[in-house]
Amino acid sequence: MLRGNSPAKIDDKGRLKVPSGFRALVEEQYGVELFVTSLSGESVRVYPMSVWNEIERKLAAVPSSLPARSRFFDRVNYFGQAAELDKQGRVLIHPRLREAADMNGEVDVFGLYDYLEVWNHDRFVAKLQREPFTDEDARVLAQYGI
Repeated sequence: MLRGNSPAKIDDKGRLKVPSGFRALVEEQYGVELFVTSLSGESVRVYPMSVWNEIERKLAAVPSSLPARSRFFDRVNYFGQAAELDKQGRVLIHPRLREAADMNGEVDVFGLYDYLEVWNHDRFVAKLQREPFTDEDARVLAQYGI
């Protein structure tokens, strides 16, 4: 399971060096093939290809006439690209997504169960301040035993 936060950097060529703890787990459990995308352009999602294939399998059961399905595919395909971890544990974030998500310099890599989410550090800190964890959030999660 991928969890926690690890700071990282995007190099001048737009490659993310996946933090070693995450890299080892991804390679061991899923291999080196990835799908790199975003739903909003605000951050980057790095899916092991087998996890992404399962998402696509589920989407195949959704009627193609459903607007939400089309909007989902529009975004993940606009920002998305198949990729691989190279021998040094780097993955390329293609220019369109790199620009939209402001992927340069310091970033934070979050483990979210079976995929990684990458945020520009300053953008994520601003998000934390803009969207505080509220008492209502705690009440909702308490309904699930959390």
